[in-house]
Amino acid sequence: MKWKGTRESDNVEDRRGMSSGGKTIVGGGIIGIIILLVNVFGGENAQMITPILEQMQGSQSNQTETAAPLSKEDEEMGHFVRSVLAKTEDTWDKVFAEQGLTYKKPKLVLFKGSVNTACGGASSASGPFYCPGDQIVYMDLDFFEELKTKFGAKGGDFAIAYVIAHEIGHHIQTLLGTSAKTRQAQEGKSEAQANKLSVALELQADFYAGVWAHDNQQILEAGDIEEALSAANAVGDDAIQSKMQGHVVPDSFTHGTSEQRMYWFKKGFKTGDINQGNTFDEIR
Repeated sequence: MKWKGTRESDNVEDRRGMSSGGKTIVGGGIIGIIILLVNVFGGENAQMITPILEQMQGSQSNQTETAAPLSKEDEEMGHFVRSVLAKTEDTWDKVFAEQGLTYKKPKLVLFKGSVNTACGGASSASGPFYCPGDQIVYMDLDFFEELKTKFGAKGGDFAIAYVIAHEIGHHIQTLLGTSAKTRQAQEGKSEAQANKLSVALELQADFYAGVWAHDNQQILEAGDIEEALSAANAVGDDAIQSKMQGHVVPDSFTHGTSEQRMYWFKKGFKTGDINQGNTFDEIR
């Protein structure tokens, strides 16, 4: 991905230099893996289950914070994230203007270990997530190493860009009212029906990530789209369930299958048209 020398967003808050005095231990145990799997690309509810599962694991933390200098690699990643966020701002400024709307730029917080949000506390185990309460995307970049080592994704810078674009997709849904309408539609539904609506919401965020990639083809390099598709494939509900329990339970899906996630990203990338992302009708 050709990002160096491009504009960087002012809407990134880097908290990685601050670390809590106590560590939230996720480790290699099954509970730690479940935390990561349940929350991967978890949208606005990602942080809610993490504290419960961490208590089961016996992890402890405190609020004492100490400052630590960032490594050169961490600083480089900070520049990269700012560049990607700037490109999402440019794309959605334009798309919203074409629809006669004004795009409200979200913030993105980089953290290590744990973070407090308007949606509650979260740890690095939550994976990247968007909180509609404060309209902020939260990311611990260590997640992407987990994505490679535990789930077999290729990794690469565009995999990170795809995840950022996906989470910004949830911000788009907040601004357009889609998220609120979905939550309202889920009321009174069975768990399976409510889950299906959650799948539609997540797949639409994948579609919006594809729309963003379409608008930024000038920065793409060979293999970038494959990196994004590999990440989408690795975190499909069917892939996760098959890996963890040896079988899949479609009614429990909340994010979509690997095939669905790749399909909707590719559709967004191919069309570049925000009006072709009605996942709610197409997956009924």
